[in-house]
Amino acid sequence: MNYRHSFHAGNSADVVKHSLLIALVRALQQKPGALTLIDTHAGCGLYDLDGEDAQRTGESTQGVLRAYADPNSVLNDYRAVVQAVNAGAELRFYPGSPRILAQLLRPQDFLILNEKHPRDAYTLRGVMRDTSAAVHERDAYELWLATLPPRTARGVVVVDPPYEQPDDRARITATLAAAYRKWAHGVTMIWYPLKDRAAHRRWNEQLRRISIPKLLSVEHWLYDDDQHGIYNGAGLYIVNPPYAFIQALPPLLEALRAVLAPEGHKGEITTAWLDG
Repeated sequence: MNYRHSFHAGNSADVVKHSLLIALVRALQQKPGALTLIDTHAGCGLYDLDGEDAQRTGESTQGVLRAYADPNSVLNDYRAVVQAVNAGAELRFYPGSPRILAQLLRPQDFLILNEKHPRDAYTLRGVMRDTSAAVHERDAYELWLATLPPRTARGVVVVDPPYEQPDDRARITATLAAAYRKWAHGVTMIWYPLKDRAAHRRWNEQLRRISIPKLLSVEHWLYDDDQHGIYNGAGLYIVNPPYAFIQALPPLLEALRAVLAPEGHKGEITTAWLDG
């Protein structure tokens, strides 16, 4: 599955992914100790919703535009990071995870970004020039392991590939196993698209065999039944989610399900522990 982000910026997957990423970082920041935030597939960092790619799909109308207009206060933190990259009430730009993470940084925190695609890396450097982020242009899975353990005791690795390569899931599985051996107490968030439940169950079983004691799966299925051959939603694997994050999840997930459900569908967001 090819998931070039400029075509999908601000869609339902972004709303869920970024809402949970904000909640995860905020939960970790309840303690004063420094964090290292690492984004292995950073992309361009900022996306023009009026641009040709985004307009071709129009997916933001069923994602960020719905969430931004929704009055539920549970989504306030998400709306705030989107508003921060827009000058007025009308949404023109959508922040990728690099710009979102930069907004969340405290003085003691560090941000490491990586984007292998040369053109996107060049754009990313420009987008992040007013921040303290370090920007790399390397193979994402090599950088993932090379940065562990980070200079701080705590941190988050965000893994958000476009799934353009047929071996992405295999490389994620292998790299996660190696990363866990190097940094067992670290927090990792891995995003993935959902196409059909059977294929995804097979990946779940592969990840269970790594035997990570605290591996949470969050799955957002847009439709009440699988729509054959198309994008059906997205999910996140989260290694070592903090207790404060787990406690905040139920109202956040219900707000996201309600605001993002396609017309005629209730949608579904489920959580499960893959504890081997």
